[in-house]
Amino acid sequence: MDFIQKTVVLVKPDGVKRGLVGDIVSRFERVGLKIVALKMVWVEKEIVASHYKDEREYLTVIGMRSLDDYKKYGLDPNESLGTDDPYEIGQMVRKWNMDALTVGPLVAVLIEGVSAIDVVRKMVGDSLLTKAVPGSIRGDFTVDIPILANLRKRPMRSIVHASGNVEEAEFEKKLWFKEKEIYDYKRAGEDL
Repeated sequence: MDFIQKTVVLVKPDGVKRGLVGDIVSRFERVGLKIVALKMVWVEKEIVASHYKDEREYLTVIGMRSLDDYKKYGLDPNESLGTDDPYEIGQMVRKWNMDALTVGPLVAVLIEGVSAIDVVRKMVGDSLLTKAVPGSIRGDFTVDIPILANLRKRPMRSIVHASGNVEEAEFEKKLWFKEKEIYDYKRAGEDL
């Protein structure tokens, strides 16, 4: 079993606009993770459409999360979204997320290291502001919550994306990077 993994991090346009790229990337380097590819791109809709799954089951789960928020705050989704169907809401959220990645440049980073997927996910923090611990990227920089995003019919501004598992990391690596953009080198202290 190989414990060295590669994972994708996207500093979303809201993170780029806030000038957080250097701080975010340096956090990964400070813990010994290696940057093996990095680029700034203004993404086309086709790539973003591949990044955000267009699968009924996945979108229904996203919609259910939104409906849970509406219930938590005693709000009617029909009033602001025009529906209470979880799949339809999931489709809306997907569209908003796609729009969010195409409003400006983003920075795509391929990170390598021991258990990189789990380590990066922990460093990025929970996508929910109320669950993102201080010290995590989202805990330190996110100032948005899903219900506010839904009420305003826009994506949640969560600063970064990180691959969720091995399969997703492999898919995203191929989506965001060409092989010639990925570098193999030895970092100082890597043998430790």
